[in-house]
Amino acid sequence: MSKGNDIDRLDKQILSILMRNAKIAYTEIAKKLFVSGGTIHVRMKKLEDAGVVKGYNLVVDHTKLGYDISAYLGIYLDKSSLYDDVAVELEKIPEVVEAHYTTGLYNIFVRVFCKDTNHLRDVLHDKIQKIPGIQRTETFITLQESINRPLGITDEEEEDYSELTHVAINGLSVVH
Repeated sequence: MSKGNDIDRLDKQILSILMRNAKIAYTEIAKKLFVSGGTIHVRMKKLEDAGVVKGYNLVVDHTKLGYDISAYLGIYLDKSSLYDDVAVELEKIPEVVEAHYTTGLYNIFVRVFCKDTNHLRDVLHDKIQKIPGIQRTETFITLQESINRPLGITDEEEEDYSELTHVAINGLSVVH
């Protein structure tokens, strides 16, 4: 599969449902889309093998686990060519949950979760800023997350599968 060329409408519908609720059973998806459960299994295996589906994640409320600070760090490198080395070091820091090689002002943009501002200071001072190749950082503390949703990959009119009705007419199965 290359850049979505082999992904058809059914694949996108399956992905769209799972992106909104990864706990939904394949049999339930099959019912919503009027296909067999086996079809869903085969399609998902194909999407996994092609690297479209890279894994499955559990979304948790970090504040309920005691991590009250969510922050983004803009990282300036001494040289852009140090990105790979710095990324390896950032990956060793448990508080770092995302790292992106970027264009613009920063070479790397990182998201961290910390218990409080003292923890954030320690992560910055004792871990991140000591990585060779990092020139300096800028920190942006998140006050509120307003939007966190999966990418819409199907047409809007396809999104609500609960509106579909399944009718048998003269032995033929019709969805409308």
